[in-house]
Amino acid sequence: MWLEILASVVGGLLLANGVEWTMHKYVLHGLGKRRGTFWSFHWHEHHRNARRHDFHDPCYQRFALGWHAQGKEAWALIAASLALIPLLWVAPYLVITLWYCAANYYYCHRRSHEQPEWAKRKLRWHWDHHMGPNPNANWCVTKPWFDWLMGTREYSQAQPDKPQGQGLPASAAE
Repeated sequence: MWLEILASVVGGLLLANGVEWTMHKYVLHGLGKRRGTFWSFHWHEHHRNARRHDFHDPCYQRFALGWHAQGKEAWALIAASLALIPLLWVAPYLVITLWYCAANYYYCHRRSHEQPEWAKRKLRWHWDHHMGPNPNANWCVTKPWFDWLMGTREYSQAQPDKPQGQGLPASAAE
């Protein structure tokens, strides 16, 4: 039973990170670059604000569930979490892990853009996504696992213990 629980939790963490990478790359940047789509808030508001305000996004001061960039992010996470309810009786530990990951994603993303210095220390890969020279890399927010796996982690900030360029860091631990 413990092995089953562990597999569900680890699988949930990996699945959530893969979904985070995929959604960011293909939906938020793919569909989101086209004005007028539901997802355009990400590129046309959120990225613009992060660049304009040195990573800080003042729009996170708004009501979290409004119909704006940050509200759409929250609503998408809520909808995805609600969609998992039927699986709760089949794979409870997987679903609970995915719910945790959705909440953690929102917490990390919001906090990083409210407290840029925290993001520089704790979510360097996300900082590099917004402030580095290539916004088409570093798709993960919470952990850079899928960026490492897919070769999309680019180290754009000079860090003495990190390589410049793409892929896994020498120690494979950020």
